[in-house]
Amino acid sequence: MMAKVALILTEGFADWEYALIAGTGGPYYGAETRFFAHRAGEVTSLGGLKAMVPHGLDELAAWKPEVVVVVGGSIWETENAPDIADLLARCHKEGATIAGICGGTLALARAGLLNGVAHTSNALEFLQTHVTDYNGAENYKETPKAVSSDRIVTAAGTSPVTFAAEVLKSAGVPEAALGELQNWLAAEHA
Repeated sequence: MMAKVALILTEGFADWEYALIAGTGGPYYGAETRFFAHRAGEVTSLGGLKAMVPHGLDELAAWKPEVVVVVGGSIWETENAPDIADLLARCHKEGATIAGICGGTLALARAGLLNGVAHTSNALEFLQTHVTDYNGAENYKETPKAVSSDRIVTAAGTSPVTFAAEVLKSAGVPEAALGELQNWLAAEHA
């Protein structure tokens, strides 16, 4: 059995940031993916998709995922962002890989998970502006690709392909298969 991958969605989640993980992780690579929201129920994406999320965050830790993905969205830049710092820190301490893309990197920074590892985001200033106790500037990498370090995966919102590849690698998908996936998704840009 492949790893369990938990995807956290919020109101206003970014449609393109979870799709490659959920759409290929389970069907093609055998990962068990589940969606979680602050509370079970309906959330609406940035693009207007209404999604019924069957699981609340109170169920996430008990499910014991090997990978926890925080999907971005504009809510992470507001005071309405759910406080999931303790949940993320606990899951990481218990051995899970914690991944955040775009605004989701703010949740990782608020949990203190970016202070001692190489990471990226939409911009260094994005983290510094929205997280008062962020202390990881010396480990910030300005790169168009996802960064993975010590079971922490981060990416800008413009990097969903390399983010998905790093998340799936953390879930146990072989690197050769991930190389094929990335080549397949990049073919139109060749």
